[in-house]
Parts: sequence; structure tokens; C-alpha cells
Amino acid sequence: MQEKSENQLLKLLGVGFGIAVTIGGTIGTGILRKPGPIAALLGDPWLIMGVWVLVSIYAFLGVLCAIELGVSMPQAGSWYIYARRAFGNYFGFLTGITSWLGTVAALGFGGYTMSEYIILLLPDFEPYIRWIAIGILTVLTGFHFSGTKSGGRSQEILSFLKAIGLLIFVVLCFVYSKDLDYSLLQKTTEKVQKSALLFGVIAALQAVFYTFDGWHTASYFSEENADPTKSLPKSMMIGVSVVIGIYLLVNAAILYVIPIDILANSKLAAADAVLLMFGAKSAKVVTFFLMLSILGMLNAQIMFAPRVIFSMSRDGLFHKSVQYVNKLGTPSVAMPITTLGSVLLILAGKDICAVLSDIATFFFVMSYAAGFASLIKLRKSEPNLSRPFKVPFFPYIPYILLICSVLFLVGAVLQDLKSSQFALIFLAISYPLYRLQQRFLK
Repeated sequence: MQEKSENQLLKLLGVGFGIAVTIGGTIGTGILRKPGPIAALLGDPWLIMGVWVLVSIYAFLGVLCAIELGVSMPQAGSWYIYARRAFGNYFGFLTGITSWLGTVAALGFGGYTMSEYIILLLPDFEPYIRWIAIGILTVLTGFHFSGTKSGGRSQEILSFLKAIGLLIFVVLCFVYSKDLDYSLLQKTTEKVQKSALLFGVIAALQAVFYTFDGWHTASYFSEENADPTKSLPKSMMIGVSVVIGIYLLVNAAILYVIPIDILANSKLAAADAVLLMFGAKSAKVVTFFLMLSILGMLNAQIMFAPRVIFSMSRDGLFHKSVQYVNKLGTPSVAMPITTLGSVLLILAGKDICAVLSDIATFFFVMSYAAGFASLIKLRKSEPNLSRPFKVPFFPYIPYILLICSVLFLVGAVLQDLKSSQFALIFLAISYPLYRLQQRFLK
């Protein structure tokens, strides 16, 4: 065990973990739930694949920006660290809180989704669906008190199983997709009623952005990486490339098996595809695998989200007790606070989980925008900052990504004010909240 000073994270992680946490922190509920709603919005396979390709390009270019920032400032917290360094405490506070809240919302959504899959296997437990979701998050939190080393190893195993399982699913779709009985799905085949194209594309982008969040996950652990200068570029580029490949293949496979009008009414598209190919018993098998896939995502999120408020606490922007780390490297106050936030969202109301992913997406993209703006600012304000890796074609790539992020946020507000209003309300109160916590922490 590495010796450490009080409240210091342990340098135990490497390339393998970075790849695993990128895959595990990205692939989860989105690819399982979103193909159906996206088909309902767009109604055309080529347009659907085009949206996925666009966000894939955004994610890969975004990784290049995150690598430069991560190796230049190898500290826990990712976007928060970069925004505070570039623009000061308030902007850092805003970025850190929105990044953390986005993951808190995603954890609630993911836990609820996993409980839905459990109900498919054990329908008698449906009245307890929320308590099952809360139980899942509680057990995971307890497990991660065993330390960074065991948490990292569990992530590597879960991500490997997830990637292999999804690739097997793709192969099965292309091999066993003939003479299917679509009546098994018991879904309407009426023509999809699409939204206006512009708003349909914006809503589809919102769904795909949510699915892709996690492409930067390895940067949260740069402080715990044994050699971030060498490991971070490899792990992030390999990880996001694997994610992109899997996402495009899975979408192509689903579109190959399920007609667009039936897909538009599907809540669990991958499970429906296996049901068509192999019948109800096989669908239960894939349901179990999909639960494992979600578990890998939740495992990653429970690891990285607490590191944001841990880092904020260390900088005096969150309560000082949150910086406590146990001897095994776990942020042992920040982690249960994160889980508690997700539990409160699950309990908040009957329909709250339906909008959690959209709220999370808004906060995620705000964090991306802050990161890209920070990279541009730091290149000007700190030209001598050590940068072992530099984004190619600077400043075009970060400027393009920043503009795309801002346009997406504007479009999301116009297209879905109901979900975006929560984020907008938080933005409106963020500065008074910042001043209040500064006074409280003095």
C-alpha cells in the first residue's frame, strides 16, 4: 500500500483502468433506452446514424481537449479544476456543482433503469421499484469504501464484460435476423409521427449527448494515475474509440433487426431485438446482461462524481469535511453525499426519473463548454504552462466544440423548456449560492 499524507488520493491507476472507466462511465443506460425515442423523433435510419456520427466526432475531438487539460493539471475533478484555474473561484464553483449535479441526476436515472430491468425478471417486486434503485446505489457505495484498488479492478472487469457482450449482441443481430415474428413485440406499427425536423434533431442530439457522456471520465482520476503524462492520452483515445465503435455497431444492428415504426415504440430496444431473434427466454438472458452493463456505468459514476466535490472542498469551495479520504483512497464523505443526492431525486416524485437524463445532459454540456473555454483561456493567460500533450489545430478545434456546445444548450432550452428550466433556475441562483457558501465556510 502506498504511503500517503492525510486526505490524499492514492496513485494506483494506469492505462487499463483509464480505458475501462471510459467505457464503463459512458456505455450504460443511454444505448439501452434511447434508440427507440430517437427513432420516434427522426424516423429515418440514415438520419439516426448521422446524429450518432456527429456526436461521435464531437466526443473524439473533445477527448483531445480533455487530454491537454488533464496532463497539464493532473488533479481530481476534471472540468472543475480547469474552469477554476482559467476563470477563478465563482466559475469553478459553478462548473464543479453543475458537473456534480449532472452525475447525481444520471446516477438516479441509472439506478432507476437498472431496477426496471430487475422488475422484468421479478415482476412481483414492481411496487418496490424505487427502493430497489436506492438499494443498488447504497450497496455500490458501501463496496467502494473498500478502496480505489478494488474499485478500479471491479471497473476493469465490468467494462470488459460489457464490451464483449455488446459485440456478441451485434454479431447475433446480423446473423439471426431472418424470418422474424414482429407480433412478439405487441407494438403498434402505425407510421411514426415525427416532430418538426429541426426540433427532432435537437431532441435526438440531446438523447445522444446523454448517451455519450463519460468520454472524459478518465480525466477525473488523473491525480490518482501513476503516470498521467503517458497513461492519460492512451487510455482516453483508446477508450473513446472503443465506445464510438460499439455505439455505431449497436445502432446499426438494432436498425437492421427492428423496423423503424416498431423501433419508435420500443423502450428497451436491445432486449426487443433479442426477443425477436430468440424468444422470451433468451430475452431474459439479455436483460440480465443489460443490468450488468448499467452496473458498470453506475460503478464508474459513483467513483468519479465524489472526486469533484472532494476537490472543491480541498479548494475551500465546499464544506471542509468533504475532503476527507480514508486510508484506502476513498473520498469517504463525498461519496455518501453523492449517493444521497441521487436517492433524493429518485424519491422526489413519480415522474422525476423521466426528466433526469435531460437535466443531466444540460449540466454535462455546460461542463464541456466550460472546459473548452478554459483551454482557450489558459493558452493565452498561461502560455508557459507545461503541456505534454497539445490539441492539434488549435484554436479551431476548441472553438468549434465551444460553439457547438453553446448552440446545443440554446436549442435544448427552446426545444425542452420543461426539463431545461431546472438548470436555468440553478444558473439564476448560482452566484448568490456561491456567495452564501463563501460566507458560511469562512
